[in-house]
Amino acid sequence: MISAASRYFHTLRYLRLRQWTGRLWHVLPKGKPVIAPAPDARVFSGSWAATLWREPSLVGPMHFCFAGEVRTIDGAADWQSSAASDLWLYNLHYFDDLNAQGADSRGAWHGEWFQRWLRGNPPGVGKGWDPYPTSLRLVNWVRWAMRKDAGIGSLSSEVCDSLAKQARWLERRLETHLLGNHLWSNAKALCFVGTFFEGIEADRWRQRGLEILREELAEQVLADGGHFERSPMYHGLFLEDVLDLLQLAKMQPSLFSVSWVSVLEESARRMLGWMNTTVHPDGDIAFFNDATLEICPSLSVLRHYAATLDPDLVVSRDDLSGMTHLAASGFVRLQNSQAVVLADVGSVGPDHLPGHAHAGTLSFELSLRRDRLVVNSGVSIYGTGPERHRQRGTAAHCTLVIDGENSSEVWAGFRVARRARVVATGFDEGDDEHRFWATHDGYRRLPGSPVHRRTWTLDRSELLVEDQVTGVGRHALQILFHLAPGWSAVWEGHRSIRVRRLASAPFPGSADIREILFYFESPFEASIEPSTWHPGFGRSEPNQSITLRALLELPAIHTTRIEWHSAE
Repeated sequence: MISAASRYFHTLRYLRLRQWTGRLWHVLPKGKPVIAPAPDARVFSGSWAATLWREPSLVGPMHFCFAGEVRTIDGAADWQSSAASDLWLYNLHYFDDLNAQGADSRGAWHGEWFQRWLRGNPPGVGKGWDPYPTSLRLVNWVRWAMRKDAGIGSLSSEVCDSLAKQARWLERRLETHLLGNHLWSNAKALCFVGTFFEGIEADRWRQRGLEILREELAEQVLADGGHFERSPMYHGLFLEDVLDLLQLAKMQPSLFSVSWVSVLEESARRMLGWMNTTVHPDGDIAFFNDATLEICPSLSVLRHYAATLDPDLVVSRDDLSGMTHLAASGFVRLQNSQAVVLADVGSVGPDHLPGHAHAGTLSFELSLRRDRLVVNSGVSIYGTGPERHRQRGTAAHCTLVIDGENSSEVWAGFRVARRARVVATGFDEGDDEHRFWATHDGYRRLPGSPVHRRTWTLDRSELLVEDQVTGVGRHALQILFHLAPGWSAVWEGHRSIRVRRLASAPFPGSADIREILFYFESPFEASIEPSTWHPGFGRSEPNQSITLRALLELPAIHTTRIEWHSAE
């Protein structure tokens, strides 16, 4: 068991000097919000082209739904309710519903929502004034104002004054102690507000935002187009941000350089290419690290958004057969006409910022045709409770567990102490077979220094998953295959399990995939166990897991064969 001192040491030693100084600045008093009229709003000739992909969260004049939980916001105290989670309250203050599906039909509710927020959230007081929700709210207010056609309406002078007040507040509270997507969102907000208004103060906001955005874009978008936090969900959100910034620059070309527009276009093109490679055949993201559905726009939404800005940004998805190794971000895709394998073969994230990492190294997901079959468990909750810890743990992923320990020491909701490193990868390909292998050292800290190597071999009718563990001593090994909801596992024989499609499956089935068999070897013993899959915050769906267990002297090796038969 890791000691508290060791856990803190192995967590804090990776932080950058900028994070330490940012923490000091974060806790220092910074005075009261500056109360002054807003600068004049700039004239925009066009209208904001909104994607409007989110589900509505304002479900009544005073009723909000986040993570499946509906609450009434009436008086000032409701905006800071202790009965609601921090995640729920943050979402409340984002104002995402301004740019959600059917937003225009809720215009009267939105108008009252602005006023109630102003009355219930005095400057600098409460969670709504934390830098991150302030950043997202500022962008949503500005996008909403720019989306209104002439004559339909705009932000009132009172709301404009609040916009400026919030920008002044944010400017002195940039989240340099966190960096990553938080600092990026702070900078995006300053850029948006600094473009919406004109004058010396607005120019300062915009230039400060652009300075940070340039630095963060260069670091956060990796060479293969992946986002550096290695979460497909946050990748999608970041890509939407890049497209928002590109649209903003196109609406006010005199305020942004040609070189900045080129940087945004190239980043968007590479990020779309990465997302093309890492989604399932159903078009939605895989569940690696903090990732679930409904939070980021889908690939189809992002491709459509990019095409409205510049059709040349949208790269083809036709050439994905075979093997694609995204080496910089650490993912691999194996594909043929029957199956797609997506595997995590990289680091848990940037050393100084692993907050959205899971202990899922060498986990994978498998789709047959358009059906997800083998899946990681996803996330339904943030915070620091036991369920959050379980969902980040190795056993919630389709990989191998040694001695019941996590491959990376995830803790406290968003922390990681010692973390797994992928120390070797390799591949070979034939006409009908694609093979990839990777080795990680996350368990080397255990007695006997175990090291896990996994090999995936895909051909037209089967996937072989070989797990090899080197080291010394006797260890408990556990190999997990979590099935997507809608699949049912039953015993076929002493060493095989048949997986069938349920009639009530939540996803459309592929009628030409007639049967699927999992074969396993002695001395591993298999069991079929109930589990949960989490396709959204606040959502848990029942599923089954096929779990193999053995207590073995190392070195040890096991191959699981997943075989399917089609009507062809």
